[in-house]
Amino acid sequence: MEENNVIDTATEVVSDVGPMTDEVVRTLANDFTGFTFWVATAVMFMGAAFFFMERFTVKKEWQTSLTVACLVCLVAFWHYLYMREGYMADGTSPTELRYVDWLITVPLQIVEFYLIVAAVTAVSLGLFWKLLFGSLVMLVGGYMGEAGMVSHMTGFIVGMVGWVYVIWLIWAGDAAKAAAGAKNENVAFAFNGIKWIVTVGWIIYPIGYAMGYLVDGSDVSGLNSLYNLADVVNKFLFGLVIWHAAMKDSGISKA
Repeated sequence: MEENNVIDTATEVVSDVGPMTDEVVRTLANDFTGFTFWVATAVMFMGAAFFFMERFTVKKEWQTSLTVACLVCLVAFWHYLYMREGYMADGTSPTELRYVDWLITVPLQIVEFYLIVAAVTAVSLGLFWKLLFGSLVMLVGGYMGEAGMVSHMTGFIVGMVGWVYVIWLIWAGDAAKAAAGAKNENVAFAFNGIKWIVTVGWIIYPIGYAMGYLVDGSDVSGLNSLYNLADVVNKFLFGLVIWHAAMKDSGISKA
């Protein structure tokens, strides 16, 4: 009799918590967005370690650029540890953490971009501040839209204005004019590679933003999947292009 009471009690407890089993268990096996968080975290860690070790093998002129590439991946890795944990716990978008990461890593990438141009031609510090200004307008506009400080469309438009300004600088503005005088083909390769990454890679972010906030029915999973993909392209691949140019310019072959 007592045994039956115990079984009945256990059954009631299981029934009480039953609805909890209906929640989606976010694992790498059944959640693509969770998987992209895991991939981005791993890539950022490997990128930081790789660029740090490789900086000692290239010419002195390239070591600062590879150090910055290492820092970009290291900062992103640290934030992805927390962003992935938060998303896997409740499925919410880690907006604040993501923008803190971008507010640190994007200026570092602007520094990297400026160093590439400054390495081959005389260029004023004004170019750096212009690139930084455009990138900050892009980030601040995006954050204000995602945080609800302004309408989603207003935030999107402001962010796109910043992005278009940066694109103009590197294709037709001061950065393009400065790089046009580059006589080092490896530096020119790095500049052109970064130019295409900023053009194609950065456009992934507004596509994700639009999926999350501008189309009917917000898609948090799609937004975060695209953001994670964009971070891998714009942080790791960004550094990889510089590493490749540095290796060629240093006369080192990994073949």
